[in-house]
Amino acid sequence: MEKPRLTLTGLAAGIALAGLATTAQAQESWTMTTTWPDNLDLIQIDRHWVELVNQLAGDELTINFRAGGTLMPGTEVFDATQSGAIQAAGDWPGYWAGLSPAFSPLATTTSLFNGVDYLNWIMEWGGWELYQEVYGEYNMVYLPYGITNNESGFRGGTPIESLADLEGKRLRLSGRDQGRVLEQLGGSQVTLAGGEIYQAIERGVVDGAEFSTPGVDYKAGFSEVADYWSVPGWHQSASVFGVMINQDAWDALSEETQEKLKIAAEATMAWSLAWSERESTEGTVKFLEDGTEVNQLSGEDLARIQEITNEVIVQGACEDPMHAKVYHSMISYMEHYANWRDISAPYNMSRVTDNLPSLEEIEACMNQ
Repeated sequence: MEKPRLTLTGLAAGIALAGLATTAQAQESWTMTTTWPDNLDLIQIDRHWVELVNQLAGDELTINFRAGGTLMPGTEVFDATQSGAIQAAGDWPGYWAGLSPAFSPLATTTSLFNGVDYLNWIMEWGGWELYQEVYGEYNMVYLPYGITNNESGFRGGTPIESLADLEGKRLRLSGRDQGRVLEQLGGSQVTLAGGEIYQAIERGVVDGAEFSTPGVDYKAGFSEVADYWSVPGWHQSASVFGVMINQDAWDALSEETQEKLKIAAEATMAWSLAWSERESTEGTVKFLEDGTEVNQLSGEDLARIQEITNEVIVQGACEDPMHAKVYHSMISYMEHYANWRDISAPYNMSRVTDNLPSLEEIEACMNQ
């Protein structure tokens, strides 16, 4: 598949194409669901893409969208899309890391990418092709269409003011690499579905929990049960969301319709980053108005997290070739982009760091 490009001319062409009748192309009707139920605001990203597709490609394709949990449990949408039981499903790639650890960096990173890094990498530094390679092993095409910047951090009933406060803490945390970092910091990872976090904090089942951005967290009601908020969200420095599409369903579309779906994904991805930052800002204001106490980790603590993160990334790369390939591409991007990024600071768009995981060590594992 040809890599999508975000250009005004491409978007204009897509809108123009939407007004043209297709030649002998039967209208397709898809069923799509998502991992997100109606009460989690991340579902807005899925809905935004579906609405754009139905506007741009309505003559050739109609997507009937159902909220997460209304057709099947969110844990089953991967298998349903792979088998063709449904044509598409919105997801967060990290949920499938048990099938392949390569899904984890396609979803998020610990103390590495920010939102603009993901946008750059997906669009111009080879990221899009890697999503196709990883999901392609499971009979699916993947269109990344959502990016959020770093997540809130840990919320709970006791303050986490420094790394020393993580010792012995049971924290809800998603992601294999994230859990490994937390373990080295003295905490223990607890795995909970998003819908279980509120009660787990309220009842003291966990000492703290992370879930998403401040806007999503506030609408999930966490201000009611968590008095303390530890920042920044180093565990997920940015996140990517997208749509899994069954390969046979994709192949049944015309090239023009496929292109419209890509255009809708590009437009949704750009919108989602700005939307989530606005939501995060408004959510933060509301948490503060409710009296939430914010505890900021020191620069020294963040430097220690970066050191451990680098070790964990290399460890994971040496355990799985595809995991290594994804991280090698990401770190190569950061080193290449640094040629311009560093001299444009502080006005650049990406994260500046002088301590990255070792490409040489990852390459050594890849060549074994």
